[in-house]
Amino acid sequence: MAENDAMPTLPKKCGPYISSVTSRGMNLVIRGLVLFFIGVFLALVLNLLQIQRNVTLFPPDVITSIFSSAWWVPPCCGTASAVIGLLYPCMDRHLGEPHKFKREWSSVMRCVAVFVGINHASAKVDFANNIQLSLTLAALSIGLWWTFDRSRSGFGLGVGIAFLATLVSQLLVYNGVYQYTSPDFLYVRSWLPCIFFAGGITMGNIGRQLAMYECKVIAEKSHED
Repeated sequence: MAENDAMPTLPKKCGPYISSVTSRGMNLVIRGLVLFFIGVFLALVLNLLQIQRNVTLFPPDVITSIFSSAWWVPPCCGTASAVIGLLYPCMDRHLGEPHKFKREWSSVMRCVAVFVGINHASAKVDFANNIQLSLTLAALSIGLWWTFDRSRSGFGLGVGIAFLATLVSQLLVYNGVYQYTSPDFLYVRSWLPCIFFAGGITMGNIGRQLAMYECKVIAEKSHED
């Protein structure tokens, strides 16, 4: 009996990440905003890395900010980050496969650092050819998934995100909205799917951790009440 009293009482329908409570909508909005600003920040940082290697090139009339980037790129990246970060824990919950591998903020921060490092490698390291660069980044991206995720849902969503993001990039370049200095795969760089895959895994881990932290706080408050 004493053991039962010591156990915290979880809210109903808490699931692996978030509880179904009256403030769920507001919590979802807050998580979305946090993910949006993280995505915007990473987009600005990674864009500066690519500019240093002269990978991206915007039409002269579009370069209007001190960040040397089209104004719509960071908000689009932020929106995509919010959608991805909210989708991962939702998919885990519906599949009934709660993600429990390395569930702590230190692991998430290392995942972000590795993702930035992969982008830094694509911008700074000189490879013999684009095939070698693509294969290296593919290995690093899969290594990131294996090190910080290892879930089937995470891998599947990462592949889907990489495909859709690459397709959108092709459409933007084809219509003259966006340019790459040396496209080698139709209209885009051949290694971009690897970057998109790694970015999806990274934002998914951040979204999962935010959702899990939120559920933990709600559970603690419910126990106090």
